[in-house]
Amino acid sequence: MAQQIAHEARSPAAGDSVVCDAPARHRKSAVAALALGSLGVVFGDIGTSPLYALRESLHHIKDGGVTDSGVIGTVSLLLWALFFTVTAKYVLFLMRADNKGEGGILSLMALAQTALGHRTALVFFLGVAGAALFSGDAMITPAISVLSALEGLELLTPVFTPYILPATIVILISLFWAQSHGTARVASLFGPIMAVFFLAIGVLGALHIHDSPRILLAFDPIYGLQFLFSHGLIGFVVLGSVFLSVTGAEALYADMGHFGRLPIQAAWLVFVLPALMLNYLGQGALVLSDPAAVENPFFLMAPQWALLPLVVLSTVATVIASQAVITGAFSLARQAIQLGLLPRMLILHTSETQEGQIYIPRVNRLLLIGVLLLVALFKNSSALASAYGIAVTGTMVVTTALAFVVVWKLWHWPLWLSLAFVSCFLAVDLAFLAANLLKIKDGGWVPLLIATCAMVVMWTWVRGAELLARKTRRDSISMQDLIRMLEKSKPIRVAGTAVYLTTSPEVAPSAFMHNLKHNKVMHERVLLMSVKTEDTPRVPPSKRFDITKLSDDFTSIVLHYGYMESPRIPAALATLRKAGLKFDIMTTSFFVGRRKVKPAQNSGMPRWQDRLFIALFAQSANPTDYFSIPSDRVVELGEQLTI
Repeated sequence: MAQQIAHEARSPAAGDSVVCDAPARHRKSAVAALALGSLGVVFGDIGTSPLYALRESLHHIKDGGVTDSGVIGTVSLLLWALFFTVTAKYVLFLMRADNKGEGGILSLMALAQTALGHRTALVFFLGVAGAALFSGDAMITPAISVLSALEGLELLTPVFTPYILPATIVILISLFWAQSHGTARVASLFGPIMAVFFLAIGVLGALHIHDSPRILLAFDPIYGLQFLFSHGLIGFVVLGSVFLSVTGAEALYADMGHFGRLPIQAAWLVFVLPALMLNYLGQGALVLSDPAAVENPFFLMAPQWALLPLVVLSTVATVIASQAVITGAFSLARQAIQLGLLPRMLILHTSETQEGQIYIPRVNRLLLIGVLLLVALFKNSSALASAYGIAVTGTMVVTTALAFVVVWKLWHWPLWLSLAFVSCFLAVDLAFLAANLLKIKDGGWVPLLIATCAMVVMWTWVRGAELLARKTRRDSISMQDLIRMLEKSKPIRVAGTAVYLTTSPEVAPSAFMHNLKHNKVMHERVLLMSVKTEDTPRVPPSKRFDITKLSDDFTSIVLHYGYMESPRIPAALATLRKAGLKFDIMTTSFFVGRRKVKPAQNSGMPRWQDRLFIALFAQSANPTDYFSIPSDRVVELGEQLTI
């Protein structure tokens, strides 16, 4: 439904607004509906940052005494991080660098490769690094968000303190358990709930600004810069915590394909940004008037009667934020699989109407294990805050670097202008990264370790798959040579159609050669079917397939899918039948090769990488399940390969 509204909002008929006001009103209402929906998906992470961002930033200066200049300077840095990094960089600049309407690090990588006209090692490495760094963020966000919300219970009574950790674990397990059932039924409530949350934190902040109106001086960036440069190392450490206020900025770009550029920009500029500004100003004013409030200024802004409702609302908001991150992880994993960065995994669709509602069991289990380990290891949100930030800053640096390629090569800006423009954002990103690197010994090593493991897995899979494909091509016979041989040998023919799935349509599939060798028969019609992933998010139905007649008996079919799509062979066959390709599905058999990989003496990779690739290959999803092929029509033929 959201995608349908998004299409209507972004694709008005030419001249409608001139002829009649009704379509214009419809478009405005569609944009408003999408903007409301985006509150529950796009802004959950950055919207719940006020729970801990200012508290952790002021934590570094409270030992030396909370001063007016320290509070105003810190709030100024927070506000200008929102203005520059989120508003200027993401909302106004990066959202113009979309790949056919889609955003996110892998979409930007594909767009940069398109701009260059070919795959380059540097662009590919940057994309893989950005995707790997996101995996660290995806584990930390649910843990720190839910913990920070439940810690508000301590302000009601210390009796709740021993139960915060168990309650967090129960909520997180329930959240990940619910993924297999889909969230489509409750997702419609996410937007309105987050709207109430933003309204509540905005009002709370506005009510406290009068506690110390001097906090309004934070709008002057000079106060932030003076604090940063006059406090030496402490100022730099505070900058690392200030970054916590913009950790959800990547979601604005990554989720652009779900809602469109205009609804997200409108929601941010009109509703979310003002609410965050008011809340940070209110927290700062409260601390100026009562320095003791530095312990937890977000919850201490609430009157006693409203504290429990605020804790409940904040907990729900953090669950929604966590859900958005989990959904983003599923989406990124699917893109990585389609682009060949990860082995095939089983992808389940939890909604009959929305393509984006997917569930990947293996990713879900890995995330749950990682999140629970983080909660058990760090135990509170303050300790987790030390681990948070490095992965996100790294992703932002990568995003800015890839954006430079797009600005220079795709938008055709002069090199000097591209460098000057992008360098402004890169300088700020590198400053945040340097500040967050100081957290490594206090927990920052965790996301770096997770990202390193993810990068090693993706690098190993890409390298191993390339070596395996090269070996397969070297040991295979070309289809043209095979056709000429079969015309002479005339094997026994059987009725029906055989579909052979292959990665290289120009060479004979191993399953076909095994069937011919051992069963000594060939079907009347043979279709060689391969799936190719394009550098675009989606492929229009008119360009879904290419059909090449190789001979009277053999036909090559290449199916084209975008990296945001899940390839489904039965649906593709139905399209092919409508296009005129004649075959009877009831007499059609699908032949797939079941490969077992063993290590060779000289594979081209280190021994440990051989073993990792073989383990990944063994865990790869069955083609029957991955391509949604009816299991009663499948014939699997095994073979052993060495790498």
